[in-house]
Amino acid sequence: MSTIERFVILMYDRTSSCESVDEARQELFTHKGRAIELIPPTSAALFQHAKRAVFQAAYVYGQALLRTPELPDPSDWGWRKGTSGMWEPLWTTLPEACKSCQELIKCGCNVDKGCRGRCKCVKVGVACTTYCKCHGDCERPS
Repeated sequence: MSTIERFVILMYDRTSSCESVDEARQELFTHKGRAIELIPPTSAALFQHAKRAVFQAAYVYGQALLRTPELPDPSDWGWRKGTSGMWEPLWTTLPEACKSCQELIKCGCNVDKGCRGRCKCVKVGVACTTYCKCHGDCERPS
């Protein structure tokens, strides 16, 4: 998987020295200002995608000319049964982003000046994180 991760990282940032897509996501989002839609998938999502690709290429296409192909259980290969009973992609094994959206809030405050009234984190009442320009090292006025 590390070779696939490195390939995907270079598709999003050809000068990156990151070794994992999760590290590259953080770097691109926090330090290079990329929108969430323009960063690589998480390692969990990439792994599910790779499993679906292997299932399709090795099993489905590999047995396409057989009268009765013997396919493994798709649930082991990045698929799940939907509510209608049809197979659908299992996009990731991570919880939905909306469950942890507060982690995506980042401010552009400087460490020396501290985070004050215009700070996005202060406005929504959350602590600054490593995603913020201040890296969470800011001093907030009491």
